[in-house]
Amino acid sequence: MKAWAALFDPHYRLDLVAGLSDGILTALILGAGHMLPGRPPMGLGLALRVATAAAVSSAFVFLVAHYAELRGKLVEAERQLNLTQHGQFATTRLGRAALIEAMIGALIASLSTFFGALLPLLVGVFVPQVRWLAIMVALLVLGLLGYFLARMVYGHPLYWMIALAVGGLLLAFLGVQLDII
Repeated sequence: MKAWAALFDPHYRLDLVAGLSDGILTALILGAGHMLPGRPPMGLGLALRVATAAAVSSAFVFLVAHYAELRGKLVEAERQLNLTQHGQFATTRLGRAALIEAMIGALIASLSTFFGALLPLLVGVFVPQVRWLAIMVALLVLGLLGYFLARMVYGHPLYWMIALAVGGLLLAFLGVQLDII
């Protein structure tokens, strides 16, 4: 239960939101060609490979970014305390805590990316008769994400929903044009 609570902790909001949106957008840009009529349908194996590749990439990016940010904060604290030797905090429990926190954030981002990418792709796998439905599900999830983000930050929900959905639509169009997979 503690892990579930950490997933929705405001401290990890960036990881969750960026992971979900990254996964959905990756699915749209890589798989949009398979989500339209006249192309071979998306297979389960391909959907899992795309979601896994997105998740692994996300884990690496978020781990490096978080760890660099947290280590930078330790360096800044050393500078403000006028410590003469650099890297003292990084070799203590603070350094290990920074690594663990970075790993948790990267795990949340990676899982969010995986499931964000997998959802629309699975719709394309299991409902191949209505291929555009996968794109519509991706846009709907982006719109819902925009709605909840707007509520969290006191923004205008309709504007956030439209902005995220239009961004997804543009990437789907780009994905069809690029025809990557």
